[in-house]
Amino acid sequence: MNRNHISEQEVSMLLNDVLEKYGYDFTEYAHASINRRVNHLFQTDRFPSFAEFRYRIISDAGYALRFVEEITVNVTEMFRDPQFYYALRQQVLPVLATYPLIRIWHAGCSTGEEVYSFAILLKEAGLLHKSVIYATDINTSVLEKGRTGIFPLSQMQQYSRNYMEAGGLQDFSSYYTANYEYAKFRQDLGGKIIFSPHNLVTDGSFNEFQLIICRNVLIYFNKTLQDKVLRLFCDSLEPLGFLALGSKESLNFTSVSGQFRQLDGREKIWRKHHL
Repeated sequence: MNRNHISEQEVSMLLNDVLEKYGYDFTEYAHASINRRVNHLFQTDRFPSFAEFRYRIISDAGYALRFVEEITVNVTEMFRDPQFYYALRQQVLPVLATYPLIRIWHAGCSTGEEVYSFAILLKEAGLLHKSVIYATDINTSVLEKGRTGIFPLSQMQQYSRNYMEAGGLQDFSSYYTANYEYAKFRQDLGGKIIFSPHNLVTDGSFNEFQLIICRNVLIYFNKTLQDKVLRLFCDSLEPLGFLALGSKESLNFTSVSGQFRQLDGREKIWRKHHL
């Protein structure tokens, strides 16, 4: 057997170990994606054998966390898919404006770029002062990055373009302070965001929201797990609340599809039916 490669059966053993020992459930993630990520970690950290890799994960909680972080996906940018943010600005924010307190859950928030993006939308709509954004992820180290509100300055040109395409109303640079190679976003934005660990697979609902955003997370789950998470979102939304997913995700052919209507065919934003 190739010592640089772990079989699907061995990956399955590791996922069961992680579930039994640490409570993280990746057993129903899409197999091809998870196999690729586990093998990448095995090769990167130069384990001489599968047995030693497995022993390290079981016996070393710190390394097990590295395993979890490596196989969760953290690709993100500010105002990613600008037309999605434009649709939120036009179709969702005017409805949210009618509430005395706005509660938003951004699930699978990664390092927080998209959470700050939405905070900027709320600010420009005059709604930030009465909003709370709960930003959650399974990966505690990415939450720590999000909490700082500090992102590479080299990304700001691209983010500024995305922002303008999303219907931005200000000079984007007014939202951050540049310092050497980093941009630190304004405290009035970060002050309305609560970063907190949450495992979509094992943790329950923790509030009732008017809007849940979870983009490009469900694509890594199989059908059973997608349904489970979508039911969690449905249970966590107020009647007439909104659910926003990623561009390749859908409620079609899921157990909750009958409880929502899509706002328009282009953007993946649904509204929950009234009771």
